[in-house]
Amino acid sequence: MIRKVLAFVVAFLTAGAVALFIISKLFNRPAPAPAPDVNEVKAREPVEVPAVRFTDVTAESGVRFRHVNGATGFKLLPETMGGGVAVFDYDGDGDEDILFVQSGWLPGHAETGAPSTMALYRNLGGFKFEDVTAAVGLNVPMYGMGVCVGDIDNDGHPDVFVSCVGKHHLFRNVRGTRFEDVSAAAGVAGGPGLPDVGRAAFGDWLPTVPFGASCTFLDYDGDGRLDLFVCHYIEWSPRIDRNASATLSGLGRAYVQPKDFNGAQCALYRNIDGTRFEDVSDSAGVRVVRPDGVGPNARQRAVGKCLGVVLCDPDDDGWPDLFVANDGTPNFLFHNEPGADGRRRFHECAAASGAALAEDATARGGMGIDYAEFAPGAFAAVIANFANEPNTFLRLRRAKPELFFSDAAVANGLAGPSRTPLKFGAFFFDYDLDGRLDLLTCNGHIEPEINKVQAGQTFAQPAQLYWNTGRDRPLFEPVTAAAAGPGLFQPIVGRGGGYGDLDGDGDLDVILCANDGPPLVLRNDADLKHHFVRLRLTGDGVISNRSAIGSTVTLHAGDHKMIRTVVGARGYLSQSEFPVTFGLGPLNKVDRVTIRWPGAKAATETFENPSVDMVLNLKQGAGQPAK
Repeated sequence: MIRKVLAFVVAFLTAGAVALFIISKLFNRPAPAPAPDVNEVKAREPVEVPAVRFTDVTAESGVRFRHVNGATGFKLLPETMGGGVAVFDYDGDGDEDILFVQSGWLPGHAETGAPSTMALYRNLGGFKFEDVTAAVGLNVPMYGMGVCVGDIDNDGHPDVFVSCVGKHHLFRNVRGTRFEDVSAAAGVAGGPGLPDVGRAAFGDWLPTVPFGASCTFLDYDGDGRLDLFVCHYIEWSPRIDRNASATLSGLGRAYVQPKDFNGAQCALYRNIDGTRFEDVSDSAGVRVVRPDGVGPNARQRAVGKCLGVVLCDPDDDGWPDLFVANDGTPNFLFHNEPGADGRRRFHECAAASGAALAEDATARGGMGIDYAEFAPGAFAAVIANFANEPNTFLRLRRAKPELFFSDAAVANGLAGPSRTPLKFGAFFFDYDLDGRLDLLTCNGHIEPEINKVQAGQTFAQPAQLYWNTGRDRPLFEPVTAAAAGPGLFQPIVGRGGGYGDLDGDGDLDVILCANDGPPLVLRNDADLKHHFVRLRLTGDGVISNRSAIGSTVTLHAGDHKMIRTVVGARGYLSQSEFPVTFGLGPLNKVDRVTIRWPGAKAATETFENPSVDMVLNLKQGAGQPAK
């Protein structure tokens, strides 16, 4: 009798598994995941979240940008992926400006009127912005994706790089008044542009074009000049895309999943003299391949499908490393090491260090990524993943003699609440200025009709904000509209996102980008009376890059110690402001700030008793800060 029962159970379970497999194959989509298990979140001790309201000020700010993805029926993957935003002070007036990346129409799909381009909004003060795109020469059509900012020639004016589908673009900032496209002369275009052909010819176009994603400036070799790292997503062309079968049940063609494309290679460009770059991807170790077949003639296939990148220094050796989020393949961790020839190079060590995969040993749909000190002396990388996959929270467990990470999303309260949405943008920031870094993800699906085939999923989705409680469990507590206001949680088809103090009041405002729609510009209306210090760092332009990217800043206030790093980009396709903000909570005095400047010959400087509740300008080698 027992054998019969066991046989029946095995047959029943096997039949169910087969049925799910068949359904998945028929629809070319994974079977819907079970409803997220949030019992742990509901059952845990309630945590009171401080009331900090984010107010939607998009309309009154003067920001009129609208992202265009150019979707006209082919359902090509690039239409689902953009775009990004950069927050930076392009004109040197002390106010943070906003640059939105535009995608636009693909070849053969002419739009009415002038072509859509990126948009630069100059900060006029009082949370008012002026569109200066045409005036500064950035009204250049391209199918843009990611953006990063940095002073490549150390002239004191931040330059802009935009990764694209098609050739990339580098814009040199001329005296803070205009930009000139130096892509070709600098050698960073990355490949051919999109073909200038009609709709039918473009749909049948086979030669691959670059599919850029997130990007960042960094000084990897310590020579005082900013180099450039560019993520590439997949090996893509319209015909490759259209030849892949993808359907939604009863709804026709779906967007093709990244698993149906070959991976692509990251690119590293070494800054030669401030105007020219050389491609050192091979010699510097950022090309990661595996043999497709056996023997010496086996094709070397790209491993990664890279979407997010952030500079970090987990072993605290002063040399910038790179954490890369891959979509559906293991993540990369490029460790900066000396080569046999004396030159710096990267060693990809994610698998050996535990950073390649999430806790369940799967390669999730990694999108945006950030890295920071989330608790005193504790560091982690957060990776925003696909729908029905929780965020990955790779906590640094050991820095030396070898790096080691483990996924601590469950232990830190992120796994349950973050599972359902499709997350793209992700960044740490201290929105309530209590000294602890909080977390925000910008969310939105890729399929407009996903709600018809997956219960609980929607195309437009609200962002998620997690308050850092400072406790062991839960470390992160989901914030609701009751505490933060409804503006932050308006459903959008979210992609990139960033932050910056846009109105000069000390707290951090937020910008969330939408695919094929307008962004959200959100003013932080915190009124908690918390103190802060904002530091604007400037390298000397000789030993260290002028943007101070790669600097490590340590603040001491009584028994409190906080560490921040100036990075070139974070999250997804985006860059937040350069100034470093330390929330102090009720503390109104800082003992000292120590800066380890980037560069092979750079020194460490200490600034004693800096003032609070203001922006301090810290210049390398200039002594005490200027207010």
